[in-house]
Amino acid sequence: MFRFEEPAYLYLLLLIPILVVGYIYLRYQRKKALLRFGDPELLASLMPEVSVYRPNVKFVILLFAVTLFPFLLARPQFGSKLETIKRQGIEVMIALDISNSMLAQDVQPSRLEKAKRLVAQLVDKMENDKVGMIVFAGDAYTQLPITSDYISAKMFLETINPSLISKQGTAIGSAISLAARSFTPQENVGRTLIIITDGENHEGGIEEASKLVGEKNIQINVLGVGLPEGAPIPEAGTNDYRRDREGNVIVTKLNEQMCQEIAKVGNGIYVRVDNTNNAQKAIAKEINKLAKADVETQVYTEFNEQFQVIALVILILAVIETLILMKKNPLFRHITLFSK
Repeated sequence: MFRFEEPAYLYLLLLIPILVVGYIYLRYQRKKALLRFGDPELLASLMPEVSVYRPNVKFVILLFAVTLFPFLLARPQFGSKLETIKRQGIEVMIALDISNSMLAQDVQPSRLEKAKRLVAQLVDKMENDKVGMIVFAGDAYTQLPITSDYISAKMFLETINPSLISKQGTAIGSAISLAARSFTPQENVGRTLIIITDGENHEGGIEEASKLVGEKNIQINVLGVGLPEGAPIPEAGTNDYRRDREGNVIVTKLNEQMCQEIAKVGNGIYVRVDNTNNAQKAIAKEINKLAKADVETQVYTEFNEQFQVIALVILILAVIETLILMKKNPLFRHITLFSK
C-alpha cells in the first residue's frame, strides 16, 4: 500500500504554475529589452558565446527538481506489513435501485443522484464499520463487496448509473437475497441492509427474501426516494420525457406502501427521502442503535520511507543544472544540447 505521511505538503505543487508563468514573463521582458538595442540577428553575431537555449534547459531541470520537492516533504511510504486488527463496528450493506425510474427529478437533482449523495454522507460518518454496495434494477449485482475501504466505496459510488444493468425492473427480492449472502460469517456483529428505492414496478419474492434476512438477524431499513404524486422520467439527450407505446408521458410514483411493508418485515424503519437531509439523519440514528462488535480489518501497520529516492533524483538534477553553463563551451560545439 502506498501513502504519504505528510500529504499537506503536496499543496506546494500549486506554486509550480506560478513559477512557470513568472519565468515566461521574465524571458519576455528580457527579449523586449534586447530589441531596444538593435536587430536580434546582429546582437547574436556580436555575442557568439551566449546560448539561446541553455537558460530554458536549466529552468526545465530546475523546475523538475522543485516539483519533486513537495513529494519529498510529503514523505512517500510503502506498506510492508499487513496485519488483522479488531475494531468496534457494524456491517452495512446498501442496496441501491438504479432502474430508469430513479432518473425522475421530483427529488433534486434526481432520485438517483440524491440517493448517491445520501450514501456518500453515510460513508463519511463511518469509522470502524464495514460497508458494501449492491445495485439492482431487473437484476441485482454486487457493486462493492463488504469492506472497510471507504475511499473505494465512494469511488464505486460515483460510477453507479442505470446503464450498469440493461434489464429493467425493480428486483428488490433478488437484492435482499444477494445481500443476505454478502455479509461476513463473523458472529455477534450488528448488521443492517439499507434499501434505497422508489419501489415502482417491483418483482416478486420480497417477503420470502425478507424473512430469510430476518432469520440471520439482519435489520432491513428502507429509504423511499421520490414523491407519491410522482414525476416524469427524462429522456437522455433530449428535452422530452419517456413515453409509453401510446405516446403518453410515463409518470413514476413512489410506492410507499411496499417500502413500509419491507421495513416492517425486516424490523427496521422506513423513511422518505425528499429535498431535505431528514432521511440521512434518521437512518444514521437507526444505525447507531445496532450492537457494535469486534470487526476484523486488514491494515498495513509498518511503512518503509521512500523519500531517499526522491532526494537522490533532486540532487542529480541540481548537479546537472549546475554543470550546464550559460555560455557555449567550445568542447561541446557538436552536441545539440550544449552547442545552441
